[in-house]
Amino acid sequence: MKEIVVNENEALQRYLELTAIHGGSGNERDVAARIVDILLQAGLDESAIRHDGAETRTRIPGNCSNVVIDLPGSDKGPRTMLSAHMDTVPICLGSDPVVDGDQVFSRGETGLGADNRSGCAAILTAAIERLRLGRTDLPPAVIVFLIQEEIGLEGARHLDPKLIGHVDRAFNFDGGAIEKVTTGAIGGERAEITLTGIPAHAGAAPEKGASAIVMAAKAIADLDARGWLGKIEQQGRSGTANVGVIQGGDATNVVTPRVTLRAEARSHDAAFRSEIISQMRAAFESAAASTANIDGQCGACEFNSRVDYEAFCLADDDPSVELLEQALRSIGRQPYRQVAGGGLDANWLKEHGINAVTVGCGQVNIHTADERLNIPDYLAACRVATMLICQPDD
Repeated sequence: MKEIVVNENEALQRYLELTAIHGGSGNERDVAARIVDILLQAGLDESAIRHDGAETRTRIPGNCSNVVIDLPGSDKGPRTMLSAHMDTVPICLGSDPVVDGDQVFSRGETGLGADNRSGCAAILTAAIERLRLGRTDLPPAVIVFLIQEEIGLEGARHLDPKLIGHVDRAFNFDGGAIEKVTTGAIGGERAEITLTGIPAHAGAAPEKGASAIVMAAKAIADLDARGWLGKIEQQGRSGTANVGVIQGGDATNVVTPRVTLRAEARSHDAAFRSEIISQMRAAFESAAASTANIDGQCGACEFNSRVDYEAFCLADDDPSVELLEQALRSIGRQPYRQVAGGGLDANWLKEHGINAVTVGCGQVNIHTADERLNIPDYLAACRVATMLICQPDD
């Protein structure tokens, strides 16, 4: 594969500008507006930019949709898609990027937001380089900037695939080392649990109460004792489960009448993931039913779950995987394949019929105040993205 030179100074400045823009999940409008403005300044026709209204279908309200952009070129040859998500996690809001040698970090206690503004900047760089070539014989290409990835892949989930059309090869630019070729990812399901007890004065008449905190403690202890929390290995099947959020109680002198919890289960085996959720449900329902006051009145459990994303794995000879590895080798990098233990936009792209392989963009220590961007890796991602959409169809 022939390498195409990119303007590295511009590419780095592009990233620094994008990562400094506020844009958490559901609030990506300013990021999208700047991306669109940069593309228009580079000569893109405004008619090539489309919005799919995904923010009206996502779990939380948003101020921006997914942005789908068709790049000018031929209608012949394989159609390529590049994608990246625009949102960052809360710790990265207010990023103040500083270049330090081969790295970028954020001043203060704020995270950098390299996940995933570096992915956005990489494919934006590729699009600009293609526009500068001005060639009309290049195979068709579409780039997609997705919303609300960090809160459960909501943008990819609610993407309108009709706006994308047929895709022959797809590349999702997201977290990690540039050499990491992610060919699959785990499936995830989240649960919201409400335990309702009976209030009573904790000093004067505690026996008249039924504590929702006790119910939660019973259920969690039971799941842990039976091996259904943390890393799970049951009869040759594996997965993970976690109770991550517990909220309840207002005063120490009241037997707590209500506790809400949020939990999750993950597995590469959809049936086993469902079994983990079933075990959770049974544990919480049993704990509520077995916690009663002196009058025999017991608690109640409301348990709701939803699938965030299904697991997937691309074939060993998937054309996108092979082309990505070829591009990486052409710039002197040695790719290695990996299946992710967390969800990716590629999970839902697969559900939409788009087989996307995910490549890293040099993000390090993501979702922390010590997040860094490895500049050589990021610039390599820019080169790879450019090669993927700027090669003629031989």
